[in-house]
Amino acid sequence: MPRIFAYCRVSTFDQTTENQRLEIKSAGFIIENRRLIEENISGSVAAKERPGFIKLVERMEAGDVLVVTKLDRLGRNAMDVRATVEQLTISGVRVHCLALGGVDLTSPAGKMTMQVIAAVAEFERDLLIERTQSGIHRARVAGKQFGRPPTLNAAQRAMVIERLDAGVNIAAIAREFKTTRQTIMRARGAALSSPPQQKN
Repeated sequence: MPRIFAYCRVSTFDQTTENQRLEIKSAGFIIENRRLIEENISGSVAAKERPGFIKLVERMEAGDVLVVTKLDRLGRNAMDVRATVEQLTISGVRVHCLALGGVDLTSPAGKMTMQVIAAVAEFERDLLIERTQSGIHRARVAGKQFGRPPTLNAAQRAMVIERLDAGVNIAAIAREFKTTRQTIMRARGAALSSPPQQKN
């Protein structure tokens, strides 16, 4: 007879797993306390990085059954869930998700469900990348500058070059402008690499 495990997770310390335990019990699964893993950890953390889930996987063997109330208990996104289910399938563990009608995710019907979910996730990821790239392009066309703003403005850089030409050492200039020696050296390097301006 297969051993039945359950994994219950909540994201914050003011939440409890009681509703998940009751849902599993109402579905007809009798879980011994030693086979019930409860964890308080953010859903943004991958399954393989959750201490409680890692301990659960180490305890389960081929032929065991893992019950969860929702897919998000198994990973931070559809791709993570798919990887987790595949890992458990290789180990011979069957996975039941109550939110999907109690379907066994390792069965042919369950695998088809996972493929659909993974396809939707990949589609959403591609759309997000496309929207992000379009947004960056529009911002650049509008003249928006990306990256960290320069430490010194144009006038300050000109003053730095004047100090350097006057023989003031780099450390003293850095103290004067409340910046680092590297910033002063970068200003000097930029000035040296720029073409000389022609006088009228």
